[in-house]
Amino acid sequence: MKLTILGGGGFRVPLVYGALLTDHGEGRVTRVVLHDLDAGRLSAVTRVLAEQAAGVPDAPEVIATTDLDEALRGTDFVFSAIRVGGLEGRANDERVALTEGVLGQETVGAGGIAYGLRTVPVAVDIARRVARLAPDAWVINFTNPAGLVTEAMSRHLGDRVIGICDSPVGLGRRIARVLGADPQQAWIDYVGLNHLGWVRGLRVAGRDELPRLLADRDLLGSFEEGKLFGVEWLQSLGAIPNEYLHYYYFNRETVRSYQQAEKTRGAFLRDQQAHFYEEMRRPDAEALATWDHTRAEREATYMAENRETAGAGERDADDLSGGYERVALALMRAIARDERATLILNVRNRSTLSVLDAEAVIEVPCLVDANGAHPVTVAPLPGHATGLVCSVKAVEREVMSAAESGSRTTAVKAFAQHPLVDSVNVARRLVDGYTAVHPGLAYLK
Repeated sequence: MKLTILGGGGFRVPLVYGALLTDHGEGRVTRVVLHDLDAGRLSAVTRVLAEQAAGVPDAPEVIATTDLDEALRGTDFVFSAIRVGGLEGRANDERVALTEGVLGQETVGAGGIAYGLRTVPVAVDIARRVARLAPDAWVINFTNPAGLVTEAMSRHLGDRVIGICDSPVGLGRRIARVLGADPQQAWIDYVGLNHLGWVRGLRVAGRDELPRLLADRDLLGSFEEGKLFGVEWLQSLGAIPNEYLHYYYFNRETVRSYQQAEKTRGAFLRDQQAHFYEEMRRPDAEALATWDHTRAEREATYMAENRETAGAGERDADDLSGGYERVALALMRAIARDERATLILNVRNRSTLSVLDAEAVIEVPCLVDANGAHPVTVAPLPGHATGLVCSVKAVEREVMSAAESGSRTTAVKAFAQHPLVDSVNVARRLVDGYTAVHPGLAYLK
């Protein structure tokens, strides 16, 4: 089976390949095609993968190419993890927003809108190419903003594009762990949009254990989200929010912390990864060891400003291992082998949430089989969540409309209507600022 990885020179590709190396069953991926626009990055990642595969007799073959059509032609699965504009683009997203006193995070608020505006046209082109060159392929989207990009691609690929994210997986794992339950045996009642969801229940053997957690202040304050949001706020919500909701619930404090930071997250990663790829230019560099050291530093500093704002301290060691690659592998196995699985995924709503239309991509538990991912019926969202979900989904739709029409006016609407942008005049200045630094936004007129 052939897997094409778009963004194949990306830093986290070895995580995906490492997961593939653990799969020795029938129908597994035997050929991996890495596609990237940067041949140097491809070379660096290929070296890491070669060291990973050493001593694994049935390791998937790895092929690298800068030709997109060649990479897609006849593939079975496409894993999309592109970053339009690179990490320099992410750093600019953050800087422009912070200059205006608003959040510039890559998937939330102004930064997420800017990222979406330059990514959607590229993602739509990829979707059209997949439909033409590999019409039977399944697309697994990890490109951010994941829900928005998945929905844009679904207009051309229907249900054959599925978005994944490691945040809900990690959240469910932490809740199960603190309750003494096996995450593999727990049913996680999670619902929302990508990076905008809530765990409302965790059932083990038919019993909802979340009320026990919410009632125990010591237990509730012992894990990442309890430290990040605070016990009282979680108890008042009656749910455990995705960590990205910290940007909404504590926006003013987070913006201040980001403004005071020596470097934004994007700038830190830009410089860190530039060093990694520069190291990989040395023929004698130990590729896997260098990558692993860089990855550990990356994971340990994840959402550092938010944890500083909340006084949450360092991340637990168990939370440094990521997880999206395991979701991707489980998804591919379920589809390719008809191994039924339950996964939290980004899929079209159909009739799952009545407040949204059928085409809206949401993030919910899904039953996955050879026919794809099927969202599970969930209870309605509470009022506070409904308002936020509908508001952000409306912004996503404006982003898609602006990307399709090239309308600057529509792009301003997208920024102005976001809950974390507090002024139409700020929205106009954001569009001016982003178009000035991003050549990929020159289409807005």
